[in-house]
Amino acid sequence: MTQPIEDYALIGDLMTSGLVGRDGSIDWLCLPRFDSAACFAALLGDEENGHWRIAPAGAAEGERCTRRAYVDDSLVLESYWETPDGGAFKVTDFMPQRHAAPDVMRIVEGISGEVTVRSTLRLRFDYGNVVPWVRRRDGERVAIAGPDSVWFRSEPHVHTWGEDNSTRSEFTVTPGQRVAFVLTWHPSHEPRPEPVEPYEALEHCLADWHDWAAQCTYEGPYREAVTRSLITLKALTYAPTGGIAAASTTSLPEEIGGVRNWDYRYCWLRDSTLTLASLLATGFLEEARAWREWLLRAIAGDPADLQIMYGIAGERRIPEFEVPWLRGYAGSAPVRIGNAAVNQLQLDVYGEVLDALHLARSSGLPAEKHSWRIQLALLDFLERNWQRPDEGLWEVRGPRRHFVHSKVMAWVAADRAVRTLERDPSLEGDVERWRTMRKEVHRDVCEKGYDPRRNTFTQYYGSEELDAATLLIPRVGFLPPDDPRVLGTVDAVRAELGSSGLVRRYSTEGPPVDGLPGGEGAFLACSFWLADALVLTGRPEEARALFARLLAVRNDVGLLAEEYDPVSGRQLGNFPQAFSHIGLVNTALTLGLCEQIQAEAEAGARTD
Repeated sequence: MTQPIEDYALIGDLMTSGLVGRDGSIDWLCLPRFDSAACFAALLGDEENGHWRIAPAGAAEGERCTRRAYVDDSLVLESYWETPDGGAFKVTDFMPQRHAAPDVMRIVEGISGEVTVRSTLRLRFDYGNVVPWVRRRDGERVAIAGPDSVWFRSEPHVHTWGEDNSTRSEFTVTPGQRVAFVLTWHPSHEPRPEPVEPYEALEHCLADWHDWAAQCTYEGPYREAVTRSLITLKALTYAPTGGIAAASTTSLPEEIGGVRNWDYRYCWLRDSTLTLASLLATGFLEEARAWREWLLRAIAGDPADLQIMYGIAGERRIPEFEVPWLRGYAGSAPVRIGNAAVNQLQLDVYGEVLDALHLARSSGLPAEKHSWRIQLALLDFLERNWQRPDEGLWEVRGPRRHFVHSKVMAWVAADRAVRTLERDPSLEGDVERWRTMRKEVHRDVCEKGYDPRRNTFTQYYGSEELDAATLLIPRVGFLPPDDPRVLGTVDAVRAELGSSGLVRRYSTEGPPVDGLPGGEGAFLACSFWLADALVLTGRPEEARALFARLLAVRNDVGLLAEEYDPVSGRQLGNFPQAFSHIGLVNTALTLGLCEQIQAEAEAGARTD
């Protein structure tokens, strides 16, 4: 039975993550990294592709827990079950930050009555394709297939049912009684890692998250939502390198039954500025520094070879292929591994990288000696190439075009170079050269990317289509918020791309610009951009109403996917989506700044 995407909650150890459904089943888990092959892939197939469910022994397929929540500001999930005869228990799911090997821990605790609980574990390596050989060893189970090995420790007795290649156990719990399960992965050719004690690991895991969340400096009215979004961003961070995965999943569809299914378990340069801004503004300087360092390592080399995305450790090769044995989420095929967009030309990333590094410098992060030379090399390439058409921010798989957002970000690149040199004339570089480029790009965009009849910037030169990315024009400083062209663009995007108060990226009606059939939901990051634009253009009350609407889209544990279908009321796309949570944090900060300015103005008026 396919669960709604929003029925899942995230657990993780800062190197990988898993998704736990409200039915008590872990349906997605990649080990040992975010981008490794899944050993639980029921999310994109069915139970035979791997899952691990803990639920009442008599629970029907798809039956859901009574309630669930994260423990305070942590990634430790508690799911509560109540049975018809008055019994109750909870399952605590978590992944402690690893020392040697990744562990998934599940602790069952009785609350009332005597309840019989069933654990059903089906391990399927290589995205649900490989059934491992399971054997007993030292009172535990070890499952091996090729390079993968998983040890399964269980306090209750377990037995293997050969007919469906699963490992099951049934046991009873009474009030206060706790029963633990531990699943540990390691390379099959290496010795078994030292076992971790689950109850101590739980205490350490809670303490780790408590100490981390305590660094948050945001104290505004949306603290709960902001903190949960920041925890989600931290959970998507690959601790060894500081890279932040765009999402923990692949191929969750933008349209149920459609083909817009992509692998998002990698790091996108487009996220760099917005991610850095949210981390710096909320007190997480170490994470901001680590992200900046990942960015510098990833982009080092020939500027002509700059990619739009990289692996979580900075890998350049992310070949895309399809997995035919998985039917896809709710029949949404194909399931794709890797992402061919890595080979696209997207000129906007040059602006996003230079904007991020400018932000890091101006925010006081210690500058790297080689950073400015890398930026100059990127600028030199962009100066020679900004006039070219590209695939644009949205990674269209149709023809290259002169996308307005790409040109605007080329302007941003030149502008940030000018600002940096004006602030520190001792740096090498020809400030007049970049002023000239900035002026030329600005004139080009205003002449060719603006429709004076409709008073709006368009998606690409010569087009009548709109693009929600143009909402970023006032945010990046291309034009002031009170410019009539900005006001017209905000109103046009809202009117033509609006969907029940939220915003789509662009129109998928008629011949699609992205070269793909079907449609998609409202894009949540763009909807946050609209809220930001409303604040900047002097409509904070409308922005607050939109922000409240967006907060209501979150699931019961505060998570957001990439998109949302207002008609069905369901989340769509990969989950949880870093870009959506970054948008939430930055809009909360924008609203907070607006309220602070308003309060200071009112205080000044009273003083006068």
